[in-house]
Amino acid sequence: MTAESKPASTAEGVAWDLSDLYQGPDDPRIDQDLETALVRARLFESAYRGKIDVPAGPDPALLRGALKELEGLCELMDRPGTFAGLLHAAKTDDPARGALLARTREKRTAINKHLIFFDLEWIKVPDDVVEKLLVAPELASYRHYLDEKRVWRPHTLSEPEEKILEEKSVTGRAAFVRLFEETVSALQCRFEKAEGGESLSMQQTLARLYDADRDVRRLAAEALTRGLRDQARPLTFVFNTVVLDHKSDSELRHFATPMASRHLANEISDEVVEALMSAVERHHDLVHRYYRLKGRLLNLDVLYDYDRYAPLFSDLPGCDWATARQIVEESYGGFSPRAGAVVREFFDKRWIDAELRPGKRGGAFSSSAVPSVHPYILMNYTDRLRDVMTLAHELGHGVHQYLSRGVGYLQCHTPLTTAEMASVFGEMLTFQRLVEREPSPRSRLALLCSKIEDAFATVFRQVVLTRFEQSLHRARRDEGELSTERINALWLDNNRPMHGDAVQLTDGYGWWWLYIGHFIRSPFYCYAYAFGELLVLALVQKAKEEGPSFVPKYLELLSSGGSDAPHRLLARLGVDVNDPGFWDQGLKLLGTMVAEAESLAGGLQETSR
Repeated sequence: MTAESKPASTAEGVAWDLSDLYQGPDDPRIDQDLETALVRARLFESAYRGKIDVPAGPDPALLRGALKELEGLCELMDRPGTFAGLLHAAKTDDPARGALLARTREKRTAINKHLIFFDLEWIKVPDDVVEKLLVAPELASYRHYLDEKRVWRPHTLSEPEEKILEEKSVTGRAAFVRLFEETVSALQCRFEKAEGGESLSMQQTLARLYDADRDVRRLAAEALTRGLRDQARPLTFVFNTVVLDHKSDSELRHFATPMASRHLANEISDEVVEALMSAVERHHDLVHRYYRLKGRLLNLDVLYDYDRYAPLFSDLPGCDWATARQIVEESYGGFSPRAGAVVREFFDKRWIDAELRPGKRGGAFSSSAVPSVHPYILMNYTDRLRDVMTLAHELGHGVHQYLSRGVGYLQCHTPLTTAEMASVFGEMLTFQRLVEREPSPRSRLALLCSKIEDAFATVFRQVVLTRFEQSLHRARRDEGELSTERINALWLDNNRPMHGDAVQLTDGYGWWWLYIGHFIRSPFYCYAYAFGELLVLALVQKAKEEGPSFVPKYLELLSSGGSDAPHRLLARLGVDVNDPGFWDQGLKLLGTMVAEAESLAGGLQETSR
């Protein structure tokens, strides 16, 4: 990337400080920790093998001691890999960082081979014995963890088989995930224009899809398509391989459907997920209605896919990093001083990496790291208002991860369904703050439309992505290895119902599945976004109704992490996600937002006459 082509960003220099994990890639403590973890793993195996699966079950005190040691050991062996993963995400084109990532993963696999026995012994303990153990006071803090391990019993293989799968994963699926990430991060898109062309990264190209100039958006869409098409052969092979690997794993573990393992991990039933997705699909007319409104506001006879995120007004200001920080801090702090204080720590202590740099992984994420440290956030800040929402989203994850550290490493991680709850809630807090700062109807309409589009991307689009995954896995199973063109067709077929006749999908849009990492990193992740958005819309309504009394209950929910089932945790807030009609509440609120946008637009048109 040349200096001329690098977009200006006021987040330049905003890079994370990873020294709370290690001082750098050459820190000798990395290998020391891995070696210590290996020694402790061998001692753990020696101390507890054969002591868990015993006729009367393990003594509660012995089992608690084993869990405490396992928890500390898991954190120790994961810490180096967490550090290496963050380093690699910050600059995927550095071979030394890639080598460190590979080395830590390989050593972690060697360590974990000594721990596999523990879960296998635990799931063999008879149910009647387990029932008595789980009510023992010594095990109260690990009750849900122990209970959840046993639901995997029908899908667990023998110890030798589990060890083989663990060892082969490093050179199998994990290797293809890394290949995908490095290929996409290095992808260059040739942006052609009359006065000459320039080579842009994928993130720069995606940013131009939000430009006020329609020609810029069209050229950016064409550039992205060219860039993806240039890498389509290796990326299509990666997709085919990962989908086949998922099929093999599902069959080996006796899962009835490709999504079953994800549902089990998310502690949710197939019926609830199908009710969610069907409810969303019943409201496609809401999407069509909004995009027709946007077409009128932009004075476009045809709204193409590259017009969906066009700003309504070309003179709306951007947002520099300092202002974004202020807005997000005010949003979280206004809701809860405790949440605001956590957010300030992320900025003050440099737990965020936001600057643009060559080789940096695209998109954004919040890594929970390990409980003895704190989370870290990566994003690519381009001074747009929507980047403020991305910052708010990732800080929601960060607050959730920070508060849940208290329940320990074995239970601090939440299922994907509730993992998106705090992030989307943070977005709503920030959206409300932005609206308060912009009193003019024109600015409010622009913000409202931006929020509606984000909500559509989080609800409707994520269900489309899930349906695409279902069809992709089904086609791979029935037809064998799929060509790029075949997957393009599947992609367009699944996108058309959402867009209807309100948005014209171009042929180039058919290639855009190639850069979506969730399909590779976490198959069937995407419905969790829709779950989280609709859940949060209901929670926002509850927060309005209950006022300040809602805040401590919500923070307690976040602090609980994954220490109980999501439906039980949410029941404490009066939410029943098992009710098929629950999802209509959030969809109804989205309808209200679209109606408000139509009203504001009508008022502006009357004023302009």
